[in-house]
Amino acid sequence: MATALFTHWSCLEHETGPGHPENPGRLSAVLRALDAERFQYLDRRQAPRATLDQVERVHTPDLVARLQAATPITGIVSLDGDTVLSPGSFEAALHAAGAVCAAVDAVMAGEVRNAFCAIRPPGHHAEPGQSMGFCLFNNVGIGAEHARFAHGLRRVAIVDFDVHHGNGSQTLAEHDPDLFYGSTHEWPLYPGTGALGDRGDYGTVVNVLLRAGSTGAEFRAGMTSRLLPALDAFAPELIFISAGFDAHRADPLADLALVEDDFAWATAEIAAIADRHCRGRLVSSLEGGYDPTALASCVAAHVGTLMEV
Repeated sequence: MATALFTHWSCLEHETGPGHPENPGRLSAVLRALDAERFQYLDRRQAPRATLDQVERVHTPDLVARLQAATPITGIVSLDGDTVLSPGSFEAALHAAGAVCAAVDAVMAGEVRNAFCAIRPPGHHAEPGQSMGFCLFNNVGIGAEHARFAHGLRRVAIVDFDVHHGNGSQTLAEHDPDLFYGSTHEWPLYPGTGALGDRGDYGTVVNVLLRAGSTGAEFRAGMTSRLLPALDAFAPELIFISAGFDAHRADPLADLALVEDDFAWATAEIAAIADRHCRGRLVSSLEGGYDPTALASCVAAHVGTLMEV
């Protein structure tokens, strides 16, 4: 079966202002890379808007209302030192979350084997009641709840290899016996969460900490020794990947030294577990990655691997 690519033009309309690292050029670089001939067989689909019901399974109605009310008619409004709203931001955030929900539907229906969502703003820092860290809504969290509500799944997993810890995603998992969250991230680094001892109330949280300067060898060792065995033991019915590529050695916002082959390797390893437990069902969603050239080549490696598994 094919790999689906979900995206929407509105994700390019989330303007963040001059010099902001999370800018439309990131997604433009990704989409140019995925226009290459090797990706001609991607099943390309337009992402729908998420419904407010879908969003509010994760986020408080107050947060949704505050974001909608704060969205400016012109210019840019800052929510914090990192996170902003422009006229197109709320629509972009709804389509980003909608992409992940639609990808779940396509994978669960057997229309495609797996899917990649080329979207922004990213999501894994967004808490139920707070947008932060470039993130407005928690896209993978919304997708995970949609999988359970709409498709009757119980055990769902999120694997996050963004260089920053996904505090919002861990918040969702740490009190839920049926939601696994596993993260590899540089430590210490923003947002300062994701300690080694964090296990959640039911042991469904696994954090792999990587020191500044760590290479693919340390990344693969942490995945192999801790995260992947825990994911395998959890035996999920569907796996999400929070696919951030800012652990790449060229990224300006962190200090790890991964390369494209490391992300391809991780993708294949996660997909192998999906084969064992989920009939291969896997949904990946773009998170960070702030060097456009490196981001584009990492996404190409990631999506190319999804097409091959």
